[in-house]
Amino acid sequence: MTEKIEERPILMEKKTVSMGEILISKKDINLFHKGTHYESYKFMGAHDRKENNRKGYRFTLWAPNAKKVGVVGDFNQWNGDNHPMEKVNEAGIWTLFIPGLKENQLYKYEILTKEGRKLLKADPYGLLSEKRPNTASVTVKHCEYSWKDYTWMEHRQGGSLHCRPVNIYEIHLGSWKRNQNGEFLSYREIAKELPSYAKEMGYTHIEIMPVMEHPLDDSWGYQVTGYYAPTSRFGTPRDLKYLVDCCHRKGIGVILDWVPGHFCKDAHGLFKFDGTSLYEYEDPKKSENLGWGAANFDLGKPEVRSFLISNALYWLREFHVDGLRMDAVANMLYLDYCKKPGQWTPNKNGGNENLEAKDFLQQLNEAISKEFPDILTIAEESTTWPHITGKVEEGGLGYTYKWNMGWMNDTLKYMQLDPIYRPYNHKLLTFSLMYAYSEQFVLPISHDEVVHGKKSLVDKMWGDYWNKFAGFRAFLGYMYCHPGKKTLFMGNEFAQFIEWRFNEELEWHLINLDMHKKAQDFVKKLNKFYRNHCALWNLDSNPEGFQWIDVDNCNQSIIVFMRKSYDVKDTLVVVCNFTPVVYYDYKIGVPYRGTYEEVLNTDSKDFGGSGQVMDEILFSQDEPWHNQKYSITVKVPPMATMILKMENIDSEGLKSRVQMKLSLVE
Repeated sequence: MTEKIEERPILMEKKTVSMGEILISKKDINLFHKGTHYESYKFMGAHDRKENNRKGYRFTLWAPNAKKVGVVGDFNQWNGDNHPMEKVNEAGIWTLFIPGLKENQLYKYEILTKEGRKLLKADPYGLLSEKRPNTASVTVKHCEYSWKDYTWMEHRQGGSLHCRPVNIYEIHLGSWKRNQNGEFLSYREIAKELPSYAKEMGYTHIEIMPVMEHPLDDSWGYQVTGYYAPTSRFGTPRDLKYLVDCCHRKGIGVILDWVPGHFCKDAHGLFKFDGTSLYEYEDPKKSENLGWGAANFDLGKPEVRSFLISNALYWLREFHVDGLRMDAVANMLYLDYCKKPGQWTPNKNGGNENLEAKDFLQQLNEAISKEFPDILTIAEESTTWPHITGKVEEGGLGYTYKWNMGWMNDTLKYMQLDPIYRPYNHKLLTFSLMYAYSEQFVLPISHDEVVHGKKSLVDKMWGDYWNKFAGFRAFLGYMYCHPGKKTLFMGNEFAQFIEWRFNEELEWHLINLDMHKKAQDFVKKLNKFYRNHCALWNLDSNPEGFQWIDVDNCNQSIIVFMRKSYDVKDTLVVVCNFTPVVYYDYKIGVPYRGTYEEVLNTDSKDFGGSGQVMDEILFSQDEPWHNQKYSITVKVPPMATMILKMENIDSEGLKSRVQMKLSLVE
């Protein structure tokens, strides 16, 4: 029998509504309606409170076009007439305190539209949802999590992110690993394995595909219904905090994928929330997201801005996450994104730019950077929109990083070519350096590149079985030496051949096979090599950190370049050969007189290569080459990346070292 909840009438002043420790004041209401309340989740939604000496839950909702709103749930036979909400202001905030209500009770809002239709909606600010396929929100008792990540949080504040190594392991929680019955692991079960694995493999961060509540597994989390609710597929909000805490205690940062551009149209979600276009644009040409069958947020509406910016800060504040990777930013910035003529409405100037989205993203990134200057915001943005990572005060959008989609598309296209045709497509390999410093970039090999018939990373490579693995290693060697931070999707670290499948775990059994185990060992060593060599990351935002030695050898498909640090002695010389041919006595130019030693070779037998390595110390010759003062002669391994480091630099080199330090300081 359902427990009857006693309710007492509440005397409510329109300007101020008591909510225990938190007050819905006139200021709260004004800021919310102005789009500048960045803690709106603290008074909107359902919160356990004590009012008039009675414990219960206070419900607060924004539904300006509703004729009537009631709270329904398993405590009142799902009848909204039993618990009608009171409208606080004409702008549409409704509220109700229900005494006696306890934790873990199901609820929704019953909304009567102006046309007389009844809608049952989940709480936009709900902190927990029922496990799919059920869709009700769940009352959660507010209690503090006892964080143990003090060392990490203190470390996070030290120095510029642009001068640190950032190497991200992207994962999907539902398919990274599963239990013996093929069922999801919980947040806590994942916490037993993932942080240790990421640390052992040498990553600096994990990036988790959306954990916000979503109804359909097939959407991978990118069609959200519960923006404030960690998906109950894997456990509770406290369990997710535990996972983040465990990562931090292992020295691993956590980035969450976040979707502020669009939301799904499921009946219990945000779509037509009060019977009208509330969270989405009223103009269907702006609201309709044809590509994904979703609705675009109205980014010019102040209450939507309060909702979204508060949501971003909610994950940063309450879950200690270290960054947000924002999905589909191009869809937000362009009114005609994936639309044909006649399907979109130009802006006030007649252009295709969404000016409201630009303003929103600037406001969002300003709010984040003001409170959390030490976290990452990453834009998945595939166009030439200028200054994505530029400062807001200078007209930029204020992101920390932008995905370098151009580099990804060009290089993957190049790696699929038969080496016979690579000389005619050499620019696919080198063009990215023309714009590498126009933004702060992350080089992404993400989930999007290993699904929908695109093949896995190793299977994209040209050639037979041996050459596919050789190309895989050569490509990653080039990627890790190219300017920009790194992202690699799960499964690629051990060269899984099948595409990613969201409904089953990775093929972990492959690491028992020789070439896959060696591929995993290679990625582990490459990750740690990247972290241990500052030339690969501490001048990522400065053109002084890169220099071509030989960019034009298209006939042999070889490129040679330098990566530099603040200190000349850290300089690395990188040689990439994208043909299955060994080149003996190959001369390359070098900047300083001294000795050079091979420090990484992707053709090593330890990694499954042919073993064409350089065991001896190389001495520079006083013969200019490649516009450098000196030269060395090397053996270039087949389909491989080789990295050399300078040792025993002469006095001229030491002088240059001091001069370079001074110029960078200046």
